[in-house]
Amino acid sequence: MAGPTGSNGQGFFTTRVDAILNWARSNSLMPMPMGLACCAIEMMGFAGPKYDAARFGSEAMRFSPRQADLMIVAGWCSYKMSHAIRRVWDQMPDPKWCIAMGACASTGGMHRCYGVVQGIDNFLPVDCYISGCPPRPEAVLHGLMDIQEKVRNEYSVLQDYTEGPLVERQQVPIENTTKFPGQLEKPKVPTVELEAPDEAAGGDGQPAADGESAPA
Repeated sequence: MAGPTGSNGQGFFTTRVDAILNWARSNSLMPMPMGLACCAIEMMGFAGPKYDAARFGSEAMRFSPRQADLMIVAGWCSYKMSHAIRRVWDQMPDPKWCIAMGACASTGGMHRCYGVVQGIDNFLPVDCYISGCPPRPEAVLHGLMDIQEKVRNEYSVLQDYTEGPLVERQQVPIENTTKFPGQLEKPKVPTVELEAPDEAAGGDGQPAADGESAPA
């Protein structure tokens, strides 16, 4: 910071646009709660007055994807529910971040069955994993602080652009949606083409006898 020389005796300081915007974004994260199972109870405790998430500027849970920029997926996710979660994620404005809360959201946990997605990173770009079954609210606060550090140190304003020469220079984060391609797609039913019976054949598919005509 410069001294009171020049600028009519007023002090001034220099900084970067990234530093200012990332500082503001990291201290005003608006969580989008996705409580799917028992981990949601601990997420409610994290949002309660005892742990005071307002210290980090994230006490306002937004139940509208238009106003949220941090999705917290708490609990195991079924394949049927994954489509709804992805739809909500796509409706959230950029920039946005995602937390996988608990073992079930991170890896499927104890639910090793055909109906549960083995980790939400199969269809969402997860930024922070929180271990535990369920994790304590303190662990969620730790994950929130990790997201804050990631916003301050790894995000750039250039990533807000979607077209133009700035997009070619920026480093686009790799999403995990390509890890298991086609896993969430509906199974394709093979099409079977039935051939019409030969006109010269009989009703049972056998060639017609001499003097007999094939049925119309």
